[in-house]
Amino acid sequence: MIGFFIAILSGALMSVQGVFNTQVTKTTGMWVSNGWVQLTAFAVCAIAWLIAGRDNIMTITKVEPKYVLLGGVIGAGITLTVIKSMEQLGPAKAALLIVIAQLIVAYVIELMGLFGVEKEPLEWRKIIGMGIALIGVAIFQWK
Repeated sequence: MIGFFIAILSGALMSVQGVFNTQVTKTTGMWVSNGWVQLTAFAVCAIAWLIAGRDNIMTITKVEPKYVLLGGVIGAGITLTVIKSMEQLGPAKAALLIVIAQLIVAYVIELMGLFGVEKEPLEWRKIIGMGIALIGVAIFQWK
C-alpha cells in the first residue's frame, strides 16, 4: 500500500516540477533551466548522501550493463520534453499524455523483458485498460 501512495506523490511532484521548470524556462531559456534542474538535483543528492550514509561512490564503476548509467542523460531529456509539452499543451494535457506514454512504454518493457526486467505475459485486461485511458485522452481533448 505504501508503494501506491509513493507513486501518487511521484506523479504529483512530477506535475508541479514540470510547471515550475516551464516557468523558469520563460525567463532563462531551455538549457539554463534544464541545467539548473539537474544541478539542484545533484546538490540534493550530495547532501542526502552526506547525511543519510555514504555508500561507496566507486561502486558506480561496477554497474552492469553500462548503458543503464544513462539515466541522468535521459533525465535531461525528460526535463526538456516535459517543459516543451507543458509550454505547448498546458499542464493538464501534457501530464495526461506523459502518463499514458509512460504506461504504454512500461508495459512494453515488461512484455518484452527489456533492460533486465522480468518478462511478463500479455494480459488483455491491461491492454483494455490502456485503451480506456486513450479514450480518456480523446474525451479530455474534445471541445
